[in-house]
Amino acid sequence: MTKLILIRHGESLGNAVRQLLGHTDRDLSPLGYRQAEAAAEALKNEKIDAIYSSDLIRAYNTAVPHARLRGIDIIPSRKLREVMLGKWEGRFAVDVIEEYGDVYEKDWLGGFGTFRFPGGESTREGGLRFYEECLRIAEENEGKTILITSHAAVIRAFFSLVLEIPPEEVASSLPFPSNASYSEVFFENGKFKSGKYSVDEYLKNVGVTTYNG
Repeated sequence: MTKLILIRHGESLGNAVRQLLGHTDRDLSPLGYRQAEAAAEALKNEKIDAIYSSDLIRAYNTAVPHARLRGIDIIPSRKLREVMLGKWEGRFAVDVIEEYGDVYEKDWLGGFGTFRFPGGESTREGGLRFYEECLRIAEENEGKTILITSHAAVIRAFFSLVLEIPPEEVASSLPFPSNASYSEVFFENGKFKSGKYSVDEYLKNVGVTTYNG
């Protein structure tokens, strides 16, 4: 059995000011760096055979403490990136809300599983891209434990696919993973099976931050 540990990046500079990043490349905030270190400490006894990361800096730098602890390299992948936000890329939530009104709350946050960003990917497309890359990684690392650092929306969409949640029910039944939380899936006989989701107890003394749009 192959085990994948999926970690959402620590709080980014964008998260801290409600800036929608998607493929926009901004680093972790000071809190995000502390969260990343706390995650590495919490998982220090986990046997990790390889580390993969989205090539965006907030995810990559979340993987750094894990790699440093084990003396192994990080393998970056563009396919592990967040959903591409199209016309919303890099914009502040307050400005998007002013322009798009109910679309933001009702269709994006309230209809996560069926939403397509204007000029960008749908959450399902991003989730399938992420799923296919995780599948490739799992197949190439049979019997190993792999750590992957990535992003909130694609991890959420990936788990909705593994759990076979209908797209229209994702928003009401599966929350976004919190910053620097970890989730687990297991791969055996060509299929993923879900394990823990958005574990973040080790962040209580550091600061738990969740997706707030």
